[in-house]
Amino acid sequence: METAELTQTKPASDEAKDFLPLNGTDYIELYVANALQSAHYFQTAFGFQPLAHAGLETGWRDRESYVVVQGKIRLVLTSPLHGGTDIGQHIDKHGDGVRVVALWVDDATKAYEETTQRGAIPFMAPTREVDADGFVVRSGIHTYGDTVHVFVERSQFGGIFLPGYKTWEPEHHPDDVGLNYVDHMVGNVGWNEMNTWVNFYANVMGFNQLVSFDDKDISTDYTALMSKVMSNGNGRIKFPINEPAEGKKKSQVEEYLDFYGGPGIQHIAVATDDIVKTVTELRNRSVAFLKVPDAYYDDLLDRVGHIDEEINALRSLGILVDRDDEGYLLQIFTKPVGPRPTLFFEIIQRKGAKSFGKGNFKALFEAIEHEQELRGTL
Repeated sequence: METAELTQTKPASDEAKDFLPLNGTDYIELYVANALQSAHYFQTAFGFQPLAHAGLETGWRDRESYVVVQGKIRLVLTSPLHGGTDIGQHIDKHGDGVRVVALWVDDATKAYEETTQRGAIPFMAPTREVDADGFVVRSGIHTYGDTVHVFVERSQFGGIFLPGYKTWEPEHHPDDVGLNYVDHMVGNVGWNEMNTWVNFYANVMGFNQLVSFDDKDISTDYTALMSKVMSNGNGRIKFPINEPAEGKKKSQVEEYLDFYGGPGIQHIAVATDDIVKTVTELRNRSVAFLKVPDAYYDDLLDRVGHIDEEINALRSLGILVDRDDEGYLLQIFTKPVGPRPTLFFEIIQRKGAKSFGKGNFKALFEAIEHEQELRGTL
C-alpha cells in the first residue's frame, strides 16, 4: 500500500538542532469546568491513577487542580474558584480544553531564552517555585491560539508533582488500562496558518518536519484538510498541525475551530503495548469510539500484509491498521470527550511503524463525517 513520505528537513547547523533539547512531555494541563468531576472521569473511564491535588487546602485561592497519571502520562485538571478569572474566560470561550503542553527540560531558563530570542511570545518568565521538597524552575511561551508551552526543570525536586501540590489519595482506584506515554498531540489551526506554525516550530524550537500530507492524502468526497508533522531532535515530541482545505462541506477542522473558538489541541494520542486489551477495557468503561464501516476489514490483510492480531478481534472493536516501511501500527479514535465536538483521544500501538496511519485517513474521516452529519454540522 502507499505510505506517507518522510520529508526530513535538517536544521541549518548543529547549533540550530541542539539549542532546545527536550526530554519528553512533562504534563498536559486542561482547563475544565469541574476539576474534581473531570479527574473522576479520567480515573473511571480511562484508568488514570490519582496523584496530586492543590487548592484551598494547600493555600491556593484562585484555582483548584487535580493530577492523574498513567504510565508516563500526567494530566492536570484545573478549574477556577471564582468568577471573572482568566481560567474561567478560557473555559467560556473554548469549553474544556488543553491550555498547557508542558515539556521536560534540563534548563528552563535557557529554554526560555533560546525560544524568546528567536521570536516566541513570552508567557511565563523563568520562575523558581520552592517548597519543603526542593524547587522547580518553570518558564513558558505562547503557541497557536490560547495554547502555551511550559518548560519544566525538575532535577532538584523530590515532591509528588510540583511545589504547592500534596498527595491525593481518594478511595476510588480503578485499575489502569495499559496506557504508557504520549505519542503525539495534534493541533488545529486556521485557514492558511499551517505553514506559519510549521515555521514557528522549525525556527523557534528547532523542530524538523517529519511528514507532510496534502488535501489529496486527507480527503473524502465531501471534506479535506492538510497536515504537517513536526518533531523535535530526539523524536520524543511530535506535533502534527492541521489546517482546513477546500471541500464540498465543512471539514472536521472547520467544525473544531467553530466550536473551540479558534486554534487549539484537537487530540492527544496515547500509546499502549496491547491495543486489543486496552480498547476492550475502555469500551467496558463506556468510552465511545468512532466506528469505520465493516467493509474496511474485508481486504485488510491485502492492504497491510501479515499482522500478529486476529482480524475478527480488530473488526469487533473497530481498530484500524496501517503499514509503512518500518512496520505497522494499530489505532483507534474516541468520540469527543466533552459536549463540544472538539478534544478527543487516539489510542495507538506501534509495531515498528513511524508514520501516522495515512492508509486509514479516508475510512477515518468518513466516520467523522458521519458523526458530523448526526450533529448537523457537516
